[in-house]
Amino acid sequence: MNMAAQIGSSAAAARAHEELYAYWAGLRSGPRLPGRGDIKPEDFKRLLPTVSLIDVRRDPLDFRLRLAGTGLYSVYGREITGRGLDDVYNSAAADYWRVELGKIVEERRPAVGVHSLSWRGASHMSILWLRLPLATNGVDVDMILGYDAVVGIQGQTSSSSGIRAA
Repeated sequence: MNMAAQIGSSAAAARAHEELYAYWAGLRSGPRLPGRGDIKPEDFKRLLPTVSLIDVRRDPLDFRLRLAGTGLYSVYGREITGRGLDDVYNSAAADYWRVELGKIVEERRPAVGVHSLSWRGASHMSILWLRLPLATNGVDVDMILGYDAVVGIQGQTSSSSGIRAA
């Protein structure tokens, strides 16, 4: 992938993140988080192929992919709907997601980052991810809305990847 294509895909990913974040933020009611019932998939059809819904399980805290867009099949190499983190990822990647998703549940705030697909043997590829907390009661996060954009960025695996707000 040439540099212009990398920059183009990164810019498109950032625009998609902004679009889904703005949609989610528009559903908030003051400090209250939107719930799954507030989300209308037809409002962001273009993004659905790499959208996911993650169930939050308590005692102990864990996560299960309730729904994964069809575009994620090629990222993960198989269907991941209905699977837990340990069924989808190797242990290092599962631990990474447990920490990141745990912060979202605890802080009740969205998060964004970059995660290398090296665990799948694709170290030249990364996902730019966005995770948005949902709460049926407006307070306790019980689901997380996710969006992943696959980009061919060499060797960037931390969230200090130079992604800035536009």
